[in-house]
Amino acid sequence: MSALPTFGPLIADDGVTFRLWAPAAKQVELVLDSTQQMRRADGGWFSLHVPGVKAGTHYSFRIDGEITIADPASHFQPEDVAGPSEVIDHTYDWRAADWKGRPWEQTVFLETHVGTFTPEGSYRAMIDKLDHLVETGITALELMPLAEFPGRWNWGYDGVLLFAPDATYGRPNDLKALIDAAHQRGLMVFLDVVYNHFGPEGNYLPRIGPPFFTDMHTPWGSAIDYRMPEVRTFAVENAVHWLRNYRFDGLRLDAVHAIVAPGEPNVLEDISKAVGDLAQETGRHIHLVLENDDNTARRLAPLEDPPAGHYNAQWNDDYHHAWHVLLTGETQGYYRDYHDAAQHVARTLAEGFAYQGEPSPHRDNASRGEQSAALPRLAFVNFIQNHDQIGNRPLGERLTTLADDDAVAAALSVLLLQPGPPLLFMGEEWGAKEPFPFFCDFKGDLADAVRNGRKREFAEAYAKHGDEIPDPLAEQTRDLAVLDWAVCDKPAHARRLELTRSLLAARHRDIVPLLRSMTGPGQATMTGSLLSARWPAKDKSLLLLANLSGTAQPRPRDLAWGSQAVWGGDPPAELPPWSVYAAIGG
Repeated sequence: MSALPTFGPLIADDGVTFRLWAPAAKQVELVLDSTQQMRRADGGWFSLHVPGVKAGTHYSFRIDGEITIADPASHFQPEDVAGPSEVIDHTYDWRAADWKGRPWEQTVFLETHVGTFTPEGSYRAMIDKLDHLVETGITALELMPLAEFPGRWNWGYDGVLLFAPDATYGRPNDLKALIDAAHQRGLMVFLDVVYNHFGPEGNYLPRIGPPFFTDMHTPWGSAIDYRMPEVRTFAVENAVHWLRNYRFDGLRLDAVHAIVAPGEPNVLEDISKAVGDLAQETGRHIHLVLENDDNTARRLAPLEDPPAGHYNAQWNDDYHHAWHVLLTGETQGYYRDYHDAAQHVARTLAEGFAYQGEPSPHRDNASRGEQSAALPRLAFVNFIQNHDQIGNRPLGERLTTLADDDAVAAALSVLLLQPGPPLLFMGEEWGAKEPFPFFCDFKGDLADAVRNGRKREFAEAYAKHGDEIPDPLAEQTRDLAVLDWAVCDKPAHARRLELTRSLLAARHRDIVPLLRSMTGPGQATMTGSLLSARWPAKDKSLLLLANLSGTAQPRPRDLAWGSQAVWGGDPPAELPPWSVYAAIGG
């Protein structure tokens, strides 16, 4: 049996024990219906056992008689970040109690934002859409961060109370109902978690525990100091909290390259090992994914099940960037590193990362990345759209509004037929055109700072588009991002959805069985607009051929094609524009 957590309230038959790590506080009072002094122990800990208190009780902490704060390890905030915390009993009658998850090679992600996935913007409303995911061939629902954030809407990366699912979307049992319903349908559910910074409003850790942070900074705020044992424990327990109490099937760790004080061993290793212990204890498949701009290949081990210090995979931004430049011709910002888009597309398909130690012009020619060719293809979560790459544009445009429909369909076909676990962004399966602009709900000076910061970051775009750029603080901006499910029945969207479903059916039928034995590099070339790739498995190979242009191209004369068609049949002598073929050969 696992040890009791260090942070947050502990429920017992005779009451609740409240704990707070506040080394900078002289005294801490527990605020219930009345105020009670908490006892100070060694290491800056305060605690108090209160008989008769039960789940549902609201409480706060009064620090030095000056400020009243929520519990930094609160499990629910019914009145937003500034309100009291609520004691939560995580006992739940799981209908899919025997669910053990799915093996990693079966993973097909759909990344979603709970608040805009449905018009209702709630956990419960998402349940009605789960059958759509199953029918499409999605196997993993990925939720953008849920940690309690200030205001009514947010992407989720401004969370400040990392153990509390945001009340905007429903109560904890509503989230559990969503996950349980997904498991009943054979769907995994992943959560995006943020351990590189806290949001700018509602975080009182600098006041009560300055050692939580260093004097260094990330692009989003003060850097967290994982050299401190209490801080490391906070993150490790948070990861286990989501996986144990809510039964998430995996986590995606946001921007770990921005963890500037990871400690030794790296906090990522401790998180992975703790998750591995939970997986062994419960007999579940639990998966871990990184976002890491550093392309640190040594952290990846997709066949390590359960985790034992490594991660199954990394979001492969290189794959996205190369395809984006190929399809749109854009070369501003970080896209300048992918001006040779065709060759970068080929390298990401064959070897994973495009940058494996080469100098990055966007980073002042600093070396970026580690060699990745020897890693299994399962180590790379590939995509052509996600929340970042859409929403970090001034207008939040999707690829469907930036490139030709046939070109996007071809890129989608390659994505779903290549070996790496594919990720789609909500609505991409039917070619949704709603933007996903950046939005948040701050007030006062902080709101102005966000507006002005966006204007500085995208000065050229503001000069060009002016009032066309959505105000990130406006409710209408959040509303722009809400998916319009009614368009699924319109001819163009229905055709795209049928294409996605057909591709994923082929993937699950013919490609997934090969993936665990696909342990080495592939080969891929781009000759003109012709893409040719081969990925060896144990005794077979997956083959892919694509014409990535708007004109017909002759089939390569020396093409050795497989005997088992996966997609498109036998390539004809003249390959039609934007056509894609896949087969299995020896």
